[in-house]
Amino acid sequence: MTPDQKSALHIDFCGMHFQTPLVLLSGCVGFGEEYTRVEDFSNRDVGAVCLKGTTGELRAGNMPHRVYETSAGMLNAIGLQNPGVDSVVNEILPTLDFTESRFIANVSGSTIEEYIEVTRKFDDSPIDAIEINISCPNVKEGGVAFGNDPQMSARVVAACRKVTNKPLITKLSPNQTDIQQNARLCIEAGSDAFAVINTLMGMAIDIESRSPVIGNNQGGLSGPAIKPVALLKVHQVYQVCRDHGIPIIGQGGITTASDAIEFLIAGATAVGIGTALFYDPLVCPKINKGIADYLQASEIPTVAELTGTLRLNQSPPRGCGC
Repeated sequence: MTPDQKSALHIDFCGMHFQTPLVLLSGCVGFGEEYTRVEDFSNRDVGAVCLKGTTGELRAGNMPHRVYETSAGMLNAIGLQNPGVDSVVNEILPTLDFTESRFIANVSGSTIEEYIEVTRKFDDSPIDAIEINISCPNVKEGGVAFGNDPQMSARVVAACRKVTNKPLITKLSPNQTDIQQNARLCIEAGSDAFAVINTLMGMAIDIESRSPVIGNNQGGLSGPAIKPVALLKVHQVYQVCRDHGIPIIGQGGITTASDAIEFLIAGATAVGIGTALFYDPLVCPKINKGIADYLQASEIPTVAELTGTLRLNQSPPRGCGC
């Protein structure tokens, strides 16, 4: 890419400078080291890295199997395996290079008190921002209930808001009745941004044993299979966010530059890359180049000017297409 193309990819996200609109999603790159050790990786290819979900104490995670490949996607039920917030803050964060990419902590918990504890400890650390995981579908308590109830979601956001001045990004679940109402209440509670969406809940069955393949029985479905759902949810949440200046990380099945561009047009300020990294660890520079080429061909000066440019059809929707 030319210097002008590279600069066209720069964005501002909650006051943070991202070199590109790409964000590596939580759970897909560990605590950063799993990706940065890949040969030919460059921090300059991504704007931010979301660290693995972190809880108050060490968690061993779920019983196997934890990951299963599906048609155009992947089921996972890791169960928030992590060393606990003290280990992350004291041992892992000092090893990260904050000079080029931004690092975002992912806070998870089973109770509001745990969310508060973990958020407070990340607030007293070099981390750039905090993502609140209120919608993790692969744990039996906490995240699922919080993320699917707008009132509970807002309570978690409000509690975390009181103990940090760092940017708060709320990760919204697609497994709920009214994602727009959830977004409205979270904005009122103090959310600075949203990550849209988390995984969809799914299952796979072994027909020989007639039992679920995933040890947790169910898990989160990610990958290209969920992209149409994710696009719609980003568009819906953007209708709530645009008048408040609230940015969105659009995510769910992005594997190509065209995918990323669709999410930007739908209303995302940044785009999350997750499952695609498992089969192409170096997909990010390809996506960056594709976005830059599209901007140049479309005579759009910066990627920020692409956000929310969706031109809706004039005829009103008539049912669900059945």
